[in-house]
Amino acid sequence: MSYLNPSTGSGSRTSRSTFEFGRTYVVKPKGKHQATIAWLHGLGDNGSSWSQLLESLPLPNIKWICPTAPTRPVAILGGFPCTAWFDVGELSDDGPDDFEGLDSSVAHIANLLSAEPADVKLGIGGFSMGAATALYSATCFAQGKYGNGNTYPVNLRAIIGLSGWLPGSRNVRNKIEGSLEAVRRAASLPILLCHGMCDEVVPYKYGERSTLVLNSAGFRNLAFKKYDGLGHYTVPREMDEVCNWLSAKLGLEGFR
Repeated sequence: MSYLNPSTGSGSRTSRSTFEFGRTYVVKPKGKHQATIAWLHGLGDNGSSWSQLLESLPLPNIKWICPTAPTRPVAILGGFPCTAWFDVGELSDDGPDDFEGLDSSVAHIANLLSAEPADVKLGIGGFSMGAATALYSATCFAQGKYGNGNTYPVNLRAIIGLSGWLPGSRNVRNKIEGSLEAVRRAASLPILLCHGMCDEVVPYKYGERSTLVLNSAGFRNLAFKKYDGLGHYTVPREMDEVCNWLSAKLGLEGFR
């Protein structure tokens, strides 16, 4: 589940915009199906490892969808191909963001969720690069459209980001402030961000800064949890926080 964990996948030989997504793993609810959450892995990982962890959580009314990102060359790894939701060079506010890759991944995730029953609450969570993709999804939901202008089709009810950052943070506030409907959607969307204070891969300051940017852009229903001594991985107390938060925000029955 490491951010820098290159896998030995084959590189895509097609153009940038037509990378193929890998296998999607599904954890079916053990109880009444009340919510479906797409959970996004980190760089170089796949949907399988997270599906095993999520299956062990005491959340019987959630269906988990764990897609696998396309295999693509990644700049931060010197062009080495591995599973990645988008291309990333360096983590900085000034670096160029791969909005084509982000839009492609966020649309793939929204399409998976749009097939769920109408009475089921929908959410997106993720770790590291997966968290970054989940937060970008939140901004698309608020605006009602992707970065490329196409309509965002899903009504999100929860966003979770562990050890991540917010792509395109420079422009989020301007994009949302320009629309009353975007302001309303941003204010209504519950977001939980968690970050280890000893994260050596995505430094803690990026989690903190993402929280400030989202808050200033109008995402008012936002919780930020920091963990002393935690590096770039997850621990049981963090997942307990996720369980409690999801149960409260989604009104889940059967949480134990």
